[in-house]
Parts: sequence; structure tokens; C-alpha cells
Amino acid sequence: MQHNTQNPTRDLQETFMNNIDKIYLELEKQFKKFKTPVVDLIEIQTKDPFKVLITTILSARTKDETTAKVVEKLFKHIKNADDLSKYSIEEIERMIYPAGFYRNKAKSLKKLPKVLNDEFQGKIPEEIDDLIKLPGVGRKTANLVRAVAFKKPAICVDVHVHRICNRLGYVKAKNPLETEFALRKKLPLEYWLNINSYLVAFGQNHCKPINPKCNTCSIYNECKKINVKTKFYKE
Repeated sequence: MQHNTQNPTRDLQETFMNNIDKIYLELEKQFKKFKTPVVDLIEIQTKDPFKVLITTILSARTKDETTAKVVEKLFKHIKNADDLSKYSIEEIERMIYPAGFYRNKAKSLKKLPKVLNDEFQGKIPEEIDDLIKLPGVGRKTANLVRAVAFKKPAICVDVHVHRICNRLGYVKAKNPLETEFALRKKLPLEYWLNINSYLVAFGQNHCKPINPKCNTCSIYNECKKINVKTKFYKE
């Protein structure tokens, strides 16, 4: 009697290594159809690492539509980091309201000029270990600023990236930090710069947390649909 010695886990990993190119290219196509995420939009419009950093900080726990309105208002007064020194925390709060956690973010923005001037000669740093020294900047923000503002390899894992990569079955991780390091090990380097932008747009518009639109999903056959519950399954 012959025994099946195949390893299902290894087979799944090999399948995804073969399919990740297809998935990435399809996500790239879909990205062009969706509304550009606000951080990418600011980079396209300004080419300014400072404004990319500020937009990224403000976008945390805030919908893109709200962030876009907030930064449009803020950047009428704030052109560079030193401009933040001219305003009180209360004034900054009013400028960035109704961004999520605007009071905490205002405190971070108020501290930002001093840290930049004292440690980085007033310039936005490019390295992750330096970026996370800035007030209000964690790994997610640091990775996104490095990738979007400086076009350097980084993997920003937010709720969309964490959810979709685990839903696809490409990684198996309990939280965004685990997902980041799992992706660092297996995602081809040439995909690092854009993977966040593509998955955020896909997650906001199609592969939503509740009732993802599986019935019209162009990567349906490549997705393992881990823990997916939706009324939009293909027949």
C-alpha cells in the first residue's frame, strides 16, 4: 500500500510562490481602477517627504476621505517642520480635527521640529530605525514613509495588508508585526515598494473585512479564503 508522503503545507507554499507574480500583477491592474490612497496621492502631488510623513501620521485610525480634508487644511498653514513650532498644541488640534486621536497626534506634531533639528539636521530620515525615533511614528508609519517618500524597500503592514495576506493564505500570522516579518522572508523584494498601496486600495474597495466581494474577485482562484464569511461567494 502506497502512502502519500506529500507535505500539504509545503505544496501550499510552493503554489503561492508560483502564483504571487500573478496576484501582484492583478493587484497592480486593480490599483489603477481604484481611488489612490491618500498617502500615495500626497507623494504624487508634492514629492515632499515631510508632507508624506505628516499625512501618514494623520491617516492612522482615520478614513482616507477625512485625512485628505485634514491635510488640505493643515498644509495651508504648515509648509515644513519648523512651521509647526509657530503654533500651540491647541491650534494644531483645531487644524487636524477631525482626524482620529487628533489630540495625541497634535502633541506628536508639536514635538516633531525639535527632534528633527536635534537629531537629523532638520531632514526626514530614510531608515526605519531613525524614523521610529520621531514622535508619533511606529513601524507601520516608518515603513510606509520609507517606501512612498524615498522609494526604498520596506513593507508597511496595516490592517488591510495583514488581513488580505492572511486571507489569501500567503502568510499565517497573528498580528501585523508577525505579518511584516513573514512577508520580509518570502515576498520578492521587487514587490515591497508597492504592496502596501495595492493591498490598501484593494482592501478599501473590494476585499473588505466583512462581506468581501468574492463573486467579482479577479484573484478568486488564487485565494485560500481563510476565515472568509461572505454572501458574495461565486456560485
